[in-house]
Amino acid sequence: MTAAGAQLPVLTGHSMGVGAVAWSPDGMTIATGSCDRTVMLWQASDGAHQQTMTGHEDYVWAIAFSPDGTTVASGSEDKTVRLWRAADGAHLQTLAGHISSVHAVAYSPDAATIATGSNDGTGRLWHASDGSPLQAL
Repeated sequence: MTAAGAQLPVLTGHSMGVGAVAWSPDGMTIATGSCDRTVMLWQASDGAHQQTMTGHEDYVWAIAFSPDGTTVASGSEDKTVRLWRAADGAHLQTLAGHISSVHAVAYSPDAATIATGSNDGTGRLWHASDGSPLQAL
């Protein structure tokens, strides 16, 4: 409920628990990642479902939008980060290199680099344009 007593939208659609949530930079879209191995996009104003992205082989623990809102990055128990086109849910690329689950993902402000964090004890930097690794931290 809002302060004025209005009911907020409920995002219903995942079949298991939600482990990650992110707002798009323009505030119009919400992304959720779930233990059902999917990423879903929702219209923030009314909770309408927009896209479902499938491809992860295990729980989704991390979600981030690119600064321009065109791409969603999702980190998973399957040790990968997947990049998705927000407009239509198309899978763009998979970042592989961690040896344990990925629990953190973030874009640099200029959208050129993606940072990831894993239970393997490393942080990694990746070129956002082609998914190639830059550095393990």
